[in-house]
Amino acid sequence: MKLYDALREECILAGVDLSDKAEALREVVRCAKQSPVLSEVDEQAMLRGLEEREALGSTGFGKGIAIPHCRLEGVSDFVVGILTVPSGVSFHALDGKAVRLIVFIVAPAESSNEHIRLLSAVSQALHRPGAVQEIIAGTTAEAVRESFLRHSQEELEIEARAGKRLMHVFVQDEDLFHEILQVFAGMETSSVVVVTSENLRAYLAKVPLFQGLWSHEPGGFSHVIIAAVDKGLTNEMVRGIETLAGNLGRRSGVMVTVQEIFYSAGSLAT
Repeated sequence: MKLYDALREECILAGVDLSDKAEALREVVRCAKQSPVLSEVDEQAMLRGLEEREALGSTGFGKGIAIPHCRLEGVSDFVVGILTVPSGVSFHALDGKAVRLIVFIVAPAESSNEHIRLLSAVSQALHRPGAVQEIIAGTTAEAVRESFLRHSQEELEIEARAGKRLMHVFVQDEDLFHEILQVFAGMETSSVVVVTSENLRAYLAKVPLFQGLWSHEPGGFSHVIIAAVDKGLTNEMVRGIETLAGNLGRRSGVMVTVQEIFYSAGSLAT
């Protein structure tokens, strides 16, 4: 399912005023019900699905953005919609700031992998510089839709070429690590694993010869993402990482390497 196809024109509202998170979720349900795909879905079941997901942790992940979502039995296709809230609404966001842009997803119960890819695509679109401000500035549903799709990765029409490359992404910042994972989650053609690692200092501290050389406990967060990626997607993956991390040439705590693969066969389960 492509984000372009899942975004429903009838499920976009510009300039909504909402008093709190509970009202925001009710408005999401009302907006979602405008889609013929959800015409037979019970509103209370949809609201419960959204509330149950929020109980696991707020989908207001910061920077004025919330992506409430749920999977439901009886839903035949994906529905993505957008609400802009210029004045902001409290959504118990992770950074404590008011949410001004709500992008919601209602998905079929059995489509967890596609659901993950849509979440990733939405998150990456909204992380692009200036995306949120431009979308919120739209005063009509049509303007909001055009702005959102302009920042969607899928608008880049990447052509995958034969062959793969091996990517290693070394990350020492836990928050950034979780964001970068979303870049890989959105790629249908990548096989990805995550390795928990230690930097050299943390390892040497455990070797008897080097013990006592540090006055405090060395260590800290350190993970490596390893992925076999289609050659035609490699540059876009690196751009996606730089959108989150900034210029890699000037950034400490994250490193990306890309290698040609002589031979590749098989795939990994998600």
